[in-house]
Amino acid sequence: MIWSELGISGGTALIVLCALYFVVKWAVRNGVMEAHERIAGEKKGGLRAVWEAVLSEETRPE
Repeated sequence: MIWSELGISGGTALIVLCALYFVVKWAVRNGVMEAHERIAGEKKGGLRAVWEAVLSEETRPE
């Protein structure tokens, strides 16, 4: 089998492929959610909301 020629056991290959699957799934999910927020103009959450709140505050010179 090709895995044995590369020096990788079948179990290790399965774990690596599963990890890769979940990383790609997570990245695609987050990309779709971000695109939906941009298109729909929904309320932003997380660090983006905090940053916009800080920028919107009026600061008084001392």
